[in-house]
Amino acid sequence: MENIEAKVGNEERPDGYLYIESICKRAKAASSGIACAGTAKKNDALRRAASKLIENTGKILEANAVDVSHASESGVRPQMVDRLRLTEKRIKEMSEGMAAVAALPDPVGEVLWGTVRPNGMEIIKKRVPLGVIGIIFEARPNVTCDCSALTIKSGNAVILRGGKEAINSNRAIAECIREALDEAGLPRDSVILIDRTERELVNVLFGMRNYVDVLIPRGGKGLINNVTENSKIPVIRTGEGNCHTYIDDSYDMEKAVNIVLNAKTQRPSVCNAMETMLVSEKAAPSFLPPAAEALREKGVTLRCCKKAIEILGKAEVEEATELDFETEYNDLILAVKVVKDVDEAIAHINRYGTGHSEAIVTESIENAEKFKQQVDAACVYVNCSTRFTDGYQFGFGAEIGISNQKLHARGPMGLPELTSIKYVVSGNGQVRS
Repeated sequence: MENIEAKVGNEERPDGYLYIESICKRAKAASSGIACAGTAKKNDALRRAASKLIENTGKILEANAVDVSHASESGVRPQMVDRLRLTEKRIKEMSEGMAAVAALPDPVGEVLWGTVRPNGMEIIKKRVPLGVIGIIFEARPNVTCDCSALTIKSGNAVILRGGKEAINSNRAIAECIREALDEAGLPRDSVILIDRTERELVNVLFGMRNYVDVLIPRGGKGLINNVTENSKIPVIRTGEGNCHTYIDDSYDMEKAVNIVLNAKTQRPSVCNAMETMLVSEKAAPSFLPPAAEALREKGVTLRCCKKAIEILGKAEVEEATELDFETEYNDLILAVKVVKDVDEAIAHINRYGTGHSEAIVTESIENAEKFKQQVDAACVYVNCSTRFTDGYQFGFGAEIGISNQKLHARGPMGLPELTSIKYVVSGNGQVRS
């Protein structure tokens, strides 16, 4: 039987074209309604959605159990299954996150600047929604909540395309949010989930620039590169995190060990986890043995440079290759390198880092200042874990992602980053001579 989606007019169309086009048209139509909605109505929708998540906890957990079972049977890594798994506690946190966004200031309509020209013409610069945002993410159902909450509050329509591993969970969550929008008198299609899992649908979405204003990928390097290299829609690049922690010449042992343990093992599968530990050659003999023992007790495999191996011995570690310093493991694997000093650490980070999150552990004010000034990253930490790069931890209520690019948005992206600007010019008959 001929696929009717394959031909539109005289043009060949890929499978799923009409399905994706229909979703994009619906989101575009909804975007004008949500953009003009008042703060009270948007907050009402968010609070209703928060309540519905709790009311439907059993339904969501049932759907998630199917996803977790399929992922485990398919050989998905345990760390990634953990990101997929929902519990009553996690659903409660998702609900609280939506309610927290309702309590945040509404960025839409905020006046950023204004002036009156000599001819009496008034110019105001204010925040407005971006329009239709497409978000492509992997197997993390909480992203459906976070992104929906932020886009609703910032007056945007959103098209969500999650990983196939979380499809049942995402359907259950998205339905709660869409029902809440409907009950609050806002367009239901302000949040739309692409609930088919064929890979080619993402490629179709890349071409929908007449309907979608921006795409935001959230996931691993492969996903992010695919979106940024192939999309015809503007992209905000997020997520790729080859993050470092540098132990300086002067350091506090307890502080340093606690920081590296947290940065690597608290949740190793996320983008703000430490992937490489750099240690100054002066600190290495005293710091590496206890740090390595503590990391190994947590199940971390160490891949070390030759200088580190000389200190630790060959029995308990592996030798690092150049590739190890370029890799975002998202696993209990850590590259370790001994460097001469803070200058070599900075040079290493600026060469291998992805502009995400970088940390120094030091008692030297001078070296801390140098690190803050010279490291090229969205988030730079002094004496604390890189794991704090997160919209919740920064007080944003939630985040749409963590941008490691330099245009428009950088670092954890909250509500202001989901707006553009508009100049509103008011006159009384002025014409240009």
